[in-house]
Amino acid sequence: MKSRSPSGGLVYSTDSGRMCPTCRQAKADCRCAVQAARPTGDGVVRVSRETKGRAGKGVTLVRGLALDPLALMTLGKQLKTACGSGGTVKDGVIEVQGDHCDRVIEMLKGQGHAVKRAGG
Repeated sequence: MKSRSPSGGLVYSTDSGRMCPTCRQAKADCRCAVQAARPTGDGVVRVSRETKGRAGKGVTLVRGLALDPLALMTLGKQLKTACGSGGTVKDGVIEVQGDHCDRVIEMLKGQGHAVKRAGG
């Protein structure tokens, strides 16, 4: 008989998606300290383009948004739809596939965020 480790267990459910290993709730419903430990920024949203570790494919990164995880995922979906491309939200950073810095900056400024273009 296998023993269960306290930190292991269910990590994905077809009903609710990714699960938090600490509280065993869906990631969207998780309220434990693991998700609350997101660093707070200076209030400026930084938009940059990066190719590192992506086989030369460029992605647009949006950092510094002080939003809860659900609002961050919603904004990520809006940005991806506006740019007509795919992407993801990881560790408080929105990644949009392709070079869409100008379009993302315009959209974020339209929503009232203080935005800067980072990186060259």
